[in-house]
Formats: sequence, structure tokens, C-alpha cells
Amino acid sequence: MPLQLYEKEQILDACLEVFARHGYAKTSTGMLAEAAGISKALIFHHFKSKKTLYLTVLDYCIEKIKSRLSLDDLSSYHDFFEAKEKISLAKLEFFADYPNVYKLTKEAFFSPPSELKEEITAKYGEQFAVRNLILKQLFAKVPLREGVDREEAFELIMVMMGHFEQKFLAKVTAENDYDSAWSRRLLEERKRFLDMIRFGIEGE
Repeated sequence: MPLQLYEKEQILDACLEVFARHGYAKTSTGMLAEAAGISKALIFHHFKSKKTLYLTVLDYCIEKIKSRLSLDDLSSYHDFFEAKEKISLAKLEFFADYPNVYKLTKEAFFSPPSELKEEITAKYGEQFAVRNLILKQLFAKVPLREGVDREEAFELIMVMMGHFEQKFLAKVTAENDYDSAWSRRLLEERKRFLDMIRFGIEGE
């Protein structure tokens, strides 16, 4: 008998909390069943395996993120810098509201369980590539100074963005809790760097 939608969401929320707290490797089906308030037999009946359940919970998290951040509507933005800024701020607010989603997606994408790595890359790699393509199309609308190569300018900005992502990851990997105040300061620092690229650093 298929699960009702509200029952499935209750089970996924309970399992999300367990996976977020203990990580994939240290979570057992018994722990998941206890948290969800159902038997291990029902866990296997509806989700087949811990691996399938984890991937289902990850899908559930991604849908929450896409819905809250409107990631499917990236192409509706008209300004590259506005899009990056609004999405980054929305991410901070979302992860502050849903720390378990943050913890699970951090594990899934930055230190994925070896037995899931290939499936996660296959399923979500294309989505990330499409998102980057949309950002590149938005950047194509940015007016550049004469003589500036557009491909190089985009690469420079993405390298700078990557630098701040690495700072963010280094911090959150060392600490289990999501620090929204620190993350907001990091975003402000990133914006200052971005402004230096956009408007220059040399005085008159």
C-alpha cells in the first residue's frame, strides 16, 4: 500500500534529522525506523534500502531548496550580480531556518558516501551545469570596458566566488552548527571583493 503524502513527509523529516545528526555511515535502519515511528520491515518495504532512503531524503531537501530559492527561475533575472546576491542571501536565510537540510546536503555534495557518490554526481551534476550556463548567459548582458575579454572576466569572477566558497566550506566542515552571522559577514566581504573587480581599485 503506497504511503500517503503527509505520512511520507513525516517519515522523510524524521529520517532527515537522523541522517543530519549522524551522517550516512553511522546511521542504521533501526535508528531510522525508530525516529519515523515505523518498523524496519516498513522502511524496507517503502524505500528498499538505507541507500534508497538517503537519496529520497536528498531529493526531498533539493526540492525544498529549489522551491525556497526559486532556482528554477534563474533565467527570470535580468542582472547577473543581482541574481548572485539574492540567491546567496536566500541561501543564508534558508539554511538558518532548515539546519538539517544544510547538514545533509553538505555531506551529500562535499563529502558524499563512497557508495552514493556516482549516483549523486550523475543525478545532480547536469542540474548544476545548467545553472552555470544560465549564469553565463546572464553575464553576457553585463557591459564591459573596451578591451576586456568576456570569457576571462567571467572566469575571474567565478574564481573569486570559488575562493569564498572554499572559505565557507573550510569553516562549516570544521564546525557542525550553521553560523548565519559569520556567513553573512563572509557574504559582505565577498561583495567588497566583487565591487573591486567591477569598479576597480586604482584611484585617480
